Amino acid sequence: MKNSSNKKLQYGWWVSFAGSFNMIISSGPTFQASSTLFRAIEDEFGWSRALVSGVASFGRFGGALLGPLEGWLTDKFGSGIMVLIGFLLGGLGLILFSLIDSPIEYYITFFIFSLGYSIGGFVPSIVAVNLWMTKYRTTGMAIVIAGSSLSGLLVPLIIWGIDEYGWRYTYFLFGIISILFAPILKKIIGKKPDNDKKETNFKSPNKLDSGKDFTLSESLQTQAFWSLSISHALVNFSVGAISAHIYLHLTDFNGVNLSPAMSGLIMSLMAISAFTFQILGGILGDKINKRALLPIFIFIQSVSLIIITFTENFFGATIFAVLWGVGFGARTPLFHAIRGELFGRKHFGTISGVLSFPMVLSMMVSPVIVGWSFDMTGSYESSFLIMTFLCFMATFTILFIKKPD
Repeated sequence: MKNSSNKKLQYGWWVSFAGSFNMIISSGPTFQASSTLFRAIEDEFGWSRALVSGVASFGRFGGALLGPLEGWLTDKFGSGIMVLIGFLLGGLGLILFSLIDSPIEYYITFFIFSLGYSIGGFVPSIVAVNLWMTKYRTTGMAIVIAGSSLSGLLVPLIIWGIDEYGWRYTYFLFGIISILFAPILKKIIGKKPDNDKKETNFKSPNKLDSGKDFTLSESLQTQAFWSLSISHALVNFSVGAISAHIYLHLTDFNGVNLSPAMSGLIMSLMAISAFTFQILGGILGDKINKRALLPIFIFIQSVSLIIITFTENFFGATIFAVLWGVGFGARTPLFHAIRGELFGRKHFGTISGVLSFPMVLSMMVSPVIVGWSFDMTGSYESSFLIMTFLCFMATFTILFIKKPD
């Protein structure tokens, strides 16, 4: 039994690293570099800031609308099938996106590849880790999530590709890469454990571990479900807006006013910091009560937003990048791993899909709201302050989590 448990744990690490690579491909050019892409689109077509950045909201609409269904399908058909379908659809969407010439084509093709990477990206990867890992669940999930931050290191490369070859060729190439890696990731992530028994003699250091597999209807009746859902929505309002607007804010004349190269450096620093503290947050989450850790890191994310709101130089932007990585990075794996502790593994995909619905909605509306605010005022200050307030509220709402009965 012990040897079987060790083999399961060993393959669980492979699943975690494959999920991390999944996130690099699925979120690098489409999430981390979205603000860079929006600048290129704005420069070529001259469309308004709200129209250009609003596509991020539209693209996430599919994820919000189909999130619960994606989770249920992952539980029913397995992570491998979902990764294969999602990556093929995402790659095709990027190829079509490289051919657009109108706002309608812009929105439709963005929706296609966003939907594809929503189907085959985070949800099946995190479900697979939750299936394979128990003792090191948070660390395994942190490795998957860290792939999204690590993909931020692609931003300078994407900026270079756009400057040298244009955004069309650059995103066409990423579409081909996605299609090529689809069957490889499907094979690794799609493998299932020989049995569904948890590691023996393991006792979670978190008092929130229920030791029970909740159904969706049972989880909906718990206070923990709603506390998690509301808190995650509040903190992720700023994540959606920052991903869509940070490069624009860094390069705007009335913003931080940095060069494209310096802005790319700041975004790389954000990625490195987030990656580092996502791994650290995962390790801490396997040893310390997550409910005690979450308010601390959410508060740090709030502080970083205040700094980027008022900074006017490279030094201030650097402080923001580091603190954003600490707060956003460390609290992200804690949010996702705590779901597995609270509600178990059997229906994890379905519960996560429903639990994430308000979170994805907040990420969906924030880019267009912030873009509209900028068009009206010529500044990000008021919208960034609102994001700070929402994030700060989450430091209190997260405290209402308790072990479900």
